[in-house]
Amino acid sequence: MLIAFSITPLGVGDSVGDLVAEAVRVVRESGLPNRTDAMFTTVEGEWDEVMAVVKRAVDAVAAQAPRVSVVLKADVRPGVTDALTGKVARVEARLAEG
Repeated sequence: MLIAFSITPLGVGDSVGDLVAEAVRVVRESGLPNRTDAMFTTVEGEWDEVMAVVKRAVDAVAAQAPRVSVVLKADVRPGVTDALTGKVARVEARLAEG
């Protein structure tokens, strides 16, 4: 499955970059395939392991912020692997065809 999520620390002022970086660090240390862009971090793996990573990332931010907002979107497709890069590659191939 793929889970795209964003974590927003609330009540810590205007600059949240350091806390967001802590959440991304948790994801990257998980060893699961992942990608971070300007809006979301996407993680690929089995349900329990991906959700555990999201929880650890939220907990890391919650340790330093009085409130945390989480937006999550999931693509649950049992048996599919390499969806994180495969989906993008298929779209890019279609674009290259003209």
